[in-house]
Amino acid sequence: MELNIDEALRYLGAGRQAPPELRREAEDTARRLTARLRPRYTYRVSSLERRDGVLCLPEADLILPGKDAETMLADCGRVALLGCTLGAEFESMLRAEQARDMAKAVLLDACGSAWVESGCDEAEREIAARFPGQYLTDRFSPGYGDLPLSIQPAICGALDLGRRLGVHVSERFLMNPTKSVTALIGISDRPQMARIRGCAYCTMRETCMLCKGGKHCGN
Repeated sequence: MELNIDEALRYLGAGRQAPPELRREAEDTARRLTARLRPRYTYRVSSLERRDGVLCLPEADLILPGKDAETMLADCGRVALLGCTLGAEFESMLRAEQARDMAKAVLLDACGSAWVESGCDEAEREIAARFPGQYLTDRFSPGYGDLPLSIQPAICGALDLGRRLGVHVSERFLMNPTKSVTALIGISDRPQMARIRGCAYCTMRETCMLCKGGKHCGN
Protein backbone atom coordinates (compact mmCIF):
# COMPACT_ATOMS: atom_id res chain seq x y z
CA MET A 1 0.00 0.00 0.00
CA GLU A 2 1.42 3.37 -1.05
CA LEU A 3 0.35 6.96 -0.49
CA ASN A 4 -0.40 8.64 -3.82
CA ILE A 5 1.57 11.90 -3.78
CA ASP A 6 -0.29 13.28 -6.80
CA GLU A 7 -3.55 12.66 -4.95
CA ALA A 8 -2.25 14.55 -1.91
CA LEU A 9 -1.12 17.42 -4.10
CA ARG A 10 -4.54 17.56 -5.76
CA TYR A 11 -6.07 18.09 -2.32
CA LEU A 12 -3.76 21.11 -2.08
CA GLY A 13 -4.90 22.39 -5.49
CA ALA A 14 -1.61 21.59 -7.21
CA GLY A 15 -1.61 18.06 -8.68
CA ARG A 16 1.02 17.04 -11.22
CA GLN A 17 1.91 20.68 -11.90
CA ALA A 18 3.09 21.23 -8.32
CA PRO A 19 6.41 23.09 -7.94
CA PRO A 20 9.35 20.72 -7.28
CA GLU A 21 9.89 22.11 -3.77
CA LEU A 22 6.26 21.52 -2.80
CA ARG A 23 6.42 17.97 -4.17
CA ARG A 24 9.58 17.28 -2.16
CA GLU A 25 7.94 18.59 1.01
CA ALA A 26 4.84 16.46 0.33
CA GLU A 27 7.00 13.38 -0.22
CA ASP A 28 8.83 14.00 3.06
CA THR A 29 5.52 14.44 4.89
CA ALA A 30 4.16 11.27 3.30
CA ARG A 31 7.21 9.29 4.41
CA ARG A 32 6.79 10.47 8.00
CA LEU A 33 3.09 9.67 7.98
CA THR A 34 3.32 6.22 6.42
CA ALA A 35 6.20 5.24 8.72
CA ARG A 36 4.10 6.10 11.77
CA LEU A 37 0.67 4.68 10.98
CA ARG A 38 -1.33 2.73 8.46
CA PRO A 39 -5.02 2.94 7.55
CA ARG A 40 -7.25 0.39 9.25
CA TYR A 41 -10.39 -0.89 7.57
CA THR A 42 -13.23 -3.33 7.90
CA TYR A 43 -15.95 -4.38 5.49
CA ARG A 44 -19.07 -6.47 5.31
CA VAL A 45 -20.78 -8.01 2.27
CA SER A 46 -24.57 -8.20 2.13
CA SER A 47 -27.03 -9.43 -0.45
CA LEU A 48 -29.02 -6.74 -2.25
CA GLU A 49 -32.79 -6.97 -2.51
CA ARG A 50 -35.36 -4.76 -4.18
CA ARG A 51 -38.61 -4.51 -2.25
CA ASP A 52 -41.34 -2.38 -3.82
CA GLY A 53 -38.74 -0.29 -5.58
CA VAL A 54 -36.59 0.19 -2.47
CA LEU A 55 -33.02 -1.10 -2.23
CA CYS A 56 -32.39 -3.16 0.91
CA LEU A 57 -29.34 -4.84 2.39
CA PRO A 58 -31.07 -7.41 4.60
CA GLU A 59 -28.02 -8.78 6.43
CA ALA A 60 -26.96 -5.23 7.31
CA ASP A 61 -30.54 -4.12 8.10
CA LEU A 62 -30.01 -1.13 5.81
CA ILE A 63 -32.17 0.72 3.27
CA LEU A 64 -30.50 2.74 0.51
CA PRO A 65 -32.61 5.75 -0.48
CA GLY A 66 -32.32 7.81 -3.64
CA LYS A 67 -31.96 7.23 -7.36
CA ASP A 68 -28.18 7.37 -7.55
CA ALA A 69 -27.67 4.25 -5.43
CA GLU A 70 -30.23 2.52 -7.64
CA THR A 71 -28.26 3.53 -10.74
CA MET A 72 -24.91 2.51 -9.27
CA LEU A 73 -26.20 -0.88 -8.12
CA ALA A 74 -28.54 -1.66 -11.03
CA ASP A 75 -26.66 -4.83 -12.06
CA CYS A 76 -25.60 -5.93 -8.58
CA GLY A 77 -26.74 -8.78 -6.37
CA ARG A 78 -24.41 -7.97 -3.49
CA VAL A 79 -22.97 -4.86 -1.86
CA ALA A 80 -19.84 -4.42 0.24
CA LEU A 81 -20.04 -1.86 3.05
CA LEU A 82 -16.60 -0.45 3.82
CA GLY A 83 -15.18 1.63 6.66
CA CYS A 84 -11.60 2.96 6.79
CA THR A 85 -9.80 5.34 9.16
CA LEU A 86 -6.43 6.73 10.17
CA GLY A 87 -7.70 6.77 13.73
CA ALA A 88 -7.10 9.09 16.67
CA GLU A 89 -3.32 8.87 16.26
CA PHE A 90 -3.52 10.96 13.10
CA GLU A 91 -5.58 13.59 14.93
CA SER A 92 -2.85 13.86 17.58
CA MET A 93 -0.16 14.03 14.92
CA LEU A 94 -2.02 16.80 13.09
CA ARG A 95 -2.63 18.87 16.24
CA ALA A 96 1.06 18.69 17.13
CA GLU A 97 2.01 19.85 13.64
CA GLN A 98 -0.50 22.70 13.78
CA ALA A 99 1.13 23.92 16.97
CA ARG A 100 4.56 23.92 15.32
CA ASP A 101 4.01 24.92 11.69
CA MET A 102 0.63 25.52 10.03
CA ALA A 103 2.04 25.19 6.50
CA LYS A 104 3.37 21.72 7.28
CA ALA A 105 0.07 20.88 8.99
CA VAL A 106 -1.78 21.65 5.76
CA LEU A 107 0.56 19.27 3.92
CA LEU A 108 0.01 16.60 6.56
CA ASP A 109 -3.77 16.99 6.32
CA ALA A 110 -3.64 16.52 2.54
CA CYS A 111 -1.41 13.48 2.88
CA GLY A 112 -3.81 12.09 5.47
CA SER A 113 -6.69 12.37 3.01
CA ALA A 114 -4.67 10.56 0.35
CA TRP A 115 -3.53 7.91 2.86
CA VAL A 116 -7.04 6.99 3.98
CA GLU A 117 -8.03 6.67 0.31
CA SER A 118 -5.10 4.29 -0.15
CA GLY A 119 -6.59 2.24 2.67
CA CYS A 120 -9.91 2.14 0.82
CA ASP A 121 -8.08 1.04 -2.33
CA GLU A 122 -6.43 -1.78 -0.38
CA ALA A 123 -9.77 -2.90 1.03
CA GLU A 124 -11.29 -2.80 -2.45
CA ARG A 125 -8.52 -5.06 -3.78
CA GLU A 126 -9.19 -7.49 -0.94
CA ILE A 127 -12.91 -7.50 -1.72
CA ALA A 128 -12.21 -8.09 -5.42
CA ALA A 129 -9.97 -11.04 -4.53
CA ARG A 130 -12.78 -12.59 -2.49
CA PHE A 131 -15.07 -12.60 -5.52
CA PRO A 132 -13.07 -13.82 -8.53
CA GLY A 133 -14.96 -13.52 -11.78
CA GLN A 134 -17.15 -10.76 -10.33
CA TYR A 135 -17.01 -7.05 -11.13
CA LEU A 136 -17.04 -4.09 -8.76
CA THR A 137 -18.73 -0.74 -9.21
CA ASP A 138 -17.03 2.51 -8.32
CA ARG A 139 -17.13 2.92 -4.58
CA PHE A 140 -19.41 5.68 -3.40
CA SER A 141 -20.08 7.26 -0.03
CA PRO A 142 -22.89 9.02 1.80
CA GLY A 143 -23.05 12.45 0.20
CA TYR A 144 -22.64 11.04 -3.31
CA GLY A 145 -25.47 12.31 -5.50
CA ASP A 146 -28.72 11.93 -3.59
CA LEU A 147 -27.44 9.31 -1.12
CA PRO A 148 -27.82 11.37 2.08
CA LEU A 149 -25.27 11.84 4.84
CA SER A 150 -28.04 10.88 7.24
CA ILE A 151 -27.43 7.22 6.32
CA GLN A 152 -23.97 7.44 7.87
CA PRO A 153 -24.96 6.23 11.39
CA ALA A 154 -26.71 3.17 9.94
CA ILE A 155 -23.64 2.22 7.91
CA CYS A 156 -21.37 2.71 10.91
CA GLY A 157 -23.73 0.60 13.00
CA ALA A 158 -23.86 -2.18 10.44
CA LEU A 159 -20.05 -2.27 10.39
CA ASP A 160 -19.73 -1.84 14.18
CA LEU A 161 -17.16 0.88 13.50
CA GLY A 162 -17.20 2.21 17.06
CA ARG A 163 -15.91 -1.07 18.45
CA ARG A 164 -13.84 -2.20 15.51
CA LEU A 165 -12.13 1.03 14.47
CA GLY A 166 -13.04 3.62 17.12
CA VAL A 167 -15.07 5.63 14.59
CA HIS A 168 -18.21 7.51 15.63
CA VAL A 169 -20.71 9.79 13.89
CA SER A 170 -21.72 13.22 15.19
CA GLU A 171 -25.25 14.63 15.32
CA ARG A 172 -24.43 16.37 12.03
CA PHE A 173 -23.43 13.02 10.49
CA LEU A 174 -19.72 13.89 10.45
CA MET A 175 -17.20 11.19 11.28
CA ASN A 176 -14.76 11.24 14.17
CA PRO A 177 -11.81 10.76 13.77
CA THR A 178 -12.04 13.08 10.79
CA LYS A 179 -9.82 11.02 8.48
CA SER A 180 -12.43 8.29 8.25
CA VAL A 181 -14.43 7.07 5.26
CA THR A 182 -17.43 4.86 4.70
CA ALA A 183 -18.33 3.60 1.26
CA LEU A 184 -20.47 1.14 -0.67
CA ILE A 185 -19.23 -1.04 -3.52
CA GLY A 186 -21.56 -3.03 -5.71
CA ILE A 187 -20.63 -6.58 -6.78
CA SER A 188 -21.97 -7.77 -10.12
CA ASP A 189 -21.77 -10.65 -12.58
CA ARG A 190 -21.26 -8.14 -15.39
CA PRO A 191 -18.52 -5.58 -16.10
CA GLN A 192 -19.35 -2.18 -14.63
CA MET A 193 -18.80 1.18 -16.25
CA ALA A 194 -17.13 3.97 -14.32
CA ARG A 195 -19.92 6.32 -13.29
CA ILE A 196 -18.41 8.69 -10.75
CA ARG A 197 -17.07 11.67 -12.64
CA GLY A 198 -17.14 15.35 -11.86
CA CYS A 199 -17.61 17.67 -8.91
CA ALA A 200 -21.37 17.15 -8.64
CA TYR A 201 -20.83 13.63 -7.33
CA CYS A 202 -17.94 14.30 -4.96
CA THR A 203 -18.43 14.14 -1.19
CA MET A 204 -15.97 17.06 -0.83
CA ARG A 205 -17.88 19.35 -3.19
CA GLU A 206 -19.00 21.72 -0.39
CA THR A 207 -15.52 22.23 1.08
CA CYS A 208 -13.17 21.60 -1.85
CA MET A 209 -10.62 24.40 -2.29
CA LEU A 210 -10.20 23.49 -5.96
CA CYS A 211 -13.89 24.10 -6.64
CA LYS A 212 -13.78 27.38 -4.73
CA GLY A 213 -10.88 28.42 -6.92
CA GLY A 214 -12.69 27.47 -10.11
CA LYS A 215 -10.56 24.37 -10.70
CA HIS A 216 -11.10 20.62 -10.52
CA CYS A 217 -8.99 17.56 -9.72
CA GLY A 218 -9.61 15.74 -13.00
CA ASN A 219 -11.94 13.07 -11.60
